[in-house]
Amino acid sequence: MAKITTIIDIGSNSMRMVVLQKSSRFAFNLINETKSRVKISEGCYENNGNLQEEPMNRAYESLKSFLNISKSLKSRKVICVATSALRDAPNAKVFLSKVSKDFGLNIKVIDGEKEAYYGGVAALNLLHQKNFVTVDIGGGSTEFSFIKDGEIQKSISLNIGTVRMKELFFNKNDIDGAKKYILENLKEIFNLGVEIPDTVVGIGGSIRSLSKLIMQRNEYPLDIIHGYKYKTSKELDYLETIINAKDIKELKSLGVKKDRFDTIKEGTFIFKTILDELNISKVITSGAGVREGVYLSDLLRNSNCKFPNNYNVSVRSLLDRFEIDEKQSAYFGTNAGKIFEVLKPLHNLDDKYKTLLVIASKLHTIGTTLNFYKSNDNAFDFILNGLNYDFLHTSRVIIAHTIKYSKKSLPTKKDLLEYNELLPKLEIMQWMSFMISLNIAVNQDLSRPKVSYMLSNNNLTIDLENKSFMLNANIDKLELPKSLELKLL
Repeated sequence: MAKITTIIDIGSNSMRMVVLQKSSRFAFNLINETKSRVKISEGCYENNGNLQEEPMNRAYESLKSFLNISKSLKSRKVICVATSALRDAPNAKVFLSKVSKDFGLNIKVIDGEKEAYYGGVAALNLLHQKNFVTVDIGGGSTEFSFIKDGEIQKSISLNIGTVRMKELFFNKNDIDGAKKYILENLKEIFNLGVEIPDTVVGIGGSIRSLSKLIMQRNEYPLDIIHGYKYKTSKELDYLETIINAKDIKELKSLGVKKDRFDTIKEGTFIFKTILDELNISKVITSGAGVREGVYLSDLLRNSNCKFPNNYNVSVRSLLDRFEIDEKQSAYFGTNAGKIFEVLKPLHNLDDKYKTLLVIASKLHTIGTTLNFYKSNDNAFDFILNGLNYDFLHTSRVIIAHTIKYSKKSLPTKKDLLEYNELLPKLEIMQWMSFMISLNIAVNQDLSRPKVSYMLSNNNLTIDLENKSFMLNANIDKLELPKSLELKLL
């Protein structure tokens, strides 16, 4: 696969592009993301599905700009897919032929099931959930992909997009007709014969916009959409408020952005109806969707469109780009696991914290690469925003704080106040802080020493093959969690 690849997705409402750069076999990072609200389907549902001249021109001009960006970034491969509007339009060939002739670009019009499948591939690989259904509300259609035990079971597309609903029902103020139409379409899901999970992974602009509004309303501490989750029972009334907004002024007062005034009510109406009908209790928002699914299907085509077990693309990408020494990172990761296991009778932490401690230990030197001074603070800020995939917010916040407090003193309640709702109790974070700090202290001179740990009652004995004054001094200065005593042989 090309080192730099461009994926373009022509949707009914928006045209979006991502440019992704490979850093190793499976790892990659985003180097450009561009969006244009071309509304290529505007007016088509009132005209027997035919694309109209002005929307086609908007899409053509935007595509020209997208390709200019792609070329400037030295992308060697461009994959362009089109969804509902073009697959439904009787005159789609007019647009497809013009683009092929003028730009040399062959647009692949994908069917609804394939579009839903791509969303499932993206969510499955980049959120690491086991059981969920993706819901991707677009302008012309909504896609569903059912994942059970980490496998895609079924994918389906229904004709209930925001632009379609607006032109067929909302412009005529026929809300009852809209509800009846959606419920009739949703019967197809119940006919699939799949188990409907209680968790939705939300994809697409409408659902992301709703999540941003909910985050703002709840004064959520982390300004990151990918991996954000909420309970539907707490937000259904708020969704109803958006649906019942009388005018733009009222939408604005609810925090809705200008570019969503025209479809937010329809998108919210569709989503709330789906949540109610499928009895969904939790929503997780995905920043990745069809574009990433197309990319991953190409990248992972020889491995059943799935990353290897326990593979973490964000961690690997950060290490590819920023680690100082591969052997040092590996040592810190292995030693973190040893420390966690020997102290388990005292800290009693779930094994998920072992995984997070190992990741934090491997990544802690990233701050030094960015800027040696205040390296822990640099790493903290970067990790919060740099772990783009694989992690729910709680995990990335724990990793960032573990790195930030990899120092002699343990964090206090005040230190953790800003992100308190995303962090476990103080005692857990103090254990995480101590374990990574001990890990770093043991390898302070970067000699990767052989070390063994023995726990007897509350006494941790450390046996280092090669000791030095500097190592002894650094280990001696560590603040210990309550109940722990430390002895260096």
